[in-house]
Amino acid sequence: MIDVWTFVRFLHVVGAALWVGGQLTLVLVVLPPLRRALSVEQRGVALKSVGRRFAMITMAGFLPTQIATGWLLAVDAGVTWASLTEPGYGRLLAAKLVLFALVMVATSVHGIAQSKGRAALARGASSAALVGSLGVVLLATGLAG
Repeated sequence: MIDVWTFVRFLHVVGAALWVGGQLTLVLVVLPPLRRALSVEQRGVALKSVGRRFAMITMAGFLPTQIATGWLLAVDAGVTWASLTEPGYGRLLAAKLVLFALVMVATSVHGIAQSKGRAALARGASSAALVGSLGVVLLATGLAG
């Protein structure tokens, strides 16, 4: 039988997979054909719609789930504020949390820049968020062991 902590970890991993997988899907699957098939204006409309939906799902589902399940997993692992400075699990978790916060900042910068028509800044922030998200996943794999 699956215990509650297995289910909490499952939710945490699925949320991360959807978030990072969604970013990779947009960059690797959706963008290339849109660039070839649509004019700049049409592509902008389509991507704005996709971006808004992804942001809505992130704010309503992904972010609350990741924060709640992450907190529960940390409590279960006996993590304290002091343990975040200790070598091993604590520092690795602290690095993951800092990088996750930076990813959220980059994501916010992307949304703001996009809404103000600053395409270059939006692309740069989006790239930073994707690379940072991959880094969060890499750090998370070290926590699972």
